Amino acid sequence: MALPPFLSSIINWVREGYPEGVPDVDYVPLFALLGSQLSDSDVHAIAEELENSSKPESADAIRKAIAAVTDHRASDADVARVRSRLAAGGWPLAKPEHFDARNWP
Repeated sequence: MALPPFLSSIINWVREGYPEGVPDVDYVPLFALLGSQLSDSDVHAIAEELENSSKPESADAIRKAIAAVTDHRASDADVARVRSRLAAGGWPLAKPEHFDARNWP
């Protein structure tokens, strides 16, 4: 199933921020950051998309990260590191409700 343009844009920003792939240590802060700005269903849709386009061991790391985010909070330093990495790829740091999805790339 195709993702809505808004979620596809997020996947593209993740790929821009991590052109060589997201390292396992960044999955927990990445999903903590996404979870602070998106609905649970949006975060799970992004996780599924990343799982489907990743190596099997990365897909397993994504599933573990989603579980870890629900069990405990990522450190502020880790979230800041991931946020700055994604900002380099054009990540909009404001919450999505401030954007008009019709004007997204």
